[in-house]
Amino acid sequence: MTDLVQYINPPGTAPAQGNYSHATRVKSGDLYYISGQLSVDGDGNVVGKGDFEAQFKQVFSNMKDVLKGLGIGFDHIVKFNTYFVHSQDIDAFMRLRREHFKTFFRTEKYPPNTIAVIDRLVKEDFLFEVEAVARAAD
Repeated sequence: MTDLVQYINPPGTAPAQGNYSHATRVKSGDLYYISGQLSVDGDGNVVGKGDFEAQFKQVFSNMKDVLKGLGIGFDHIVKFNTYFVHSQDIDAFMRLRREHFKTFFRTEKYPPNTIAVIDRLVKEDFLFEVEAVARAAD
């Protein structure tokens, strides 16, 4: 986490139900609104049809590429929004977050995350999508 972005669980709040914090404090600066990342490779092909773990890895690899291209990293993320097409994938998502987020972030505090289950994404083969808001580097 950078000194520009702080993840907070205020005293008196219920425990977070996963690897996220209840709030983020952002010192003023420019923000990036990052579109939902999907499980596609560099040629635009769907990766991991029917394989949630493969899609998880590709989605967050794509997110990492976008962040890197902006000159920032995961610790600059202010908030995630995650969209699923099958509620049954949420448990796998939580497990994979526990396993992988410790390699993405410098601390064990993570950005707020809102989860929604929707009817479908832009293509039927996509199982989930993650969008983010991130603080620009100075």
